Amino acid sequence: MDVEEIQRILCDSLVDCDVRVEGDGNHVNIIAIGETFAGKRSVQRQQQVYALLKDHIADGVIHAVNMKLYTPEEWQTA
Repeated sequence: MDVEEIQRILCDSLVDCDVRVEGDGNHVNIIAIGETFAGKRSVQRQQQVYALLKDHIADGVIHAVNMKLYTPEEWQTA
């Protein structure tokens, strides 16, 4: 799975988020910035993103995921 496809999956569901995906498709680094993460703990944010990729993780297409998930305000200070 290429990073463009992963980015499309995330962008389709994380509306109004700035999503950046890097990696080789098997190991991916995700940075997502959006209001959808406001008021959520880190674990809740990760669960939200994992839910979108769970089928691809379960079948081994995606092996490892590193996520950094921010609200716009948090991104300004990151």
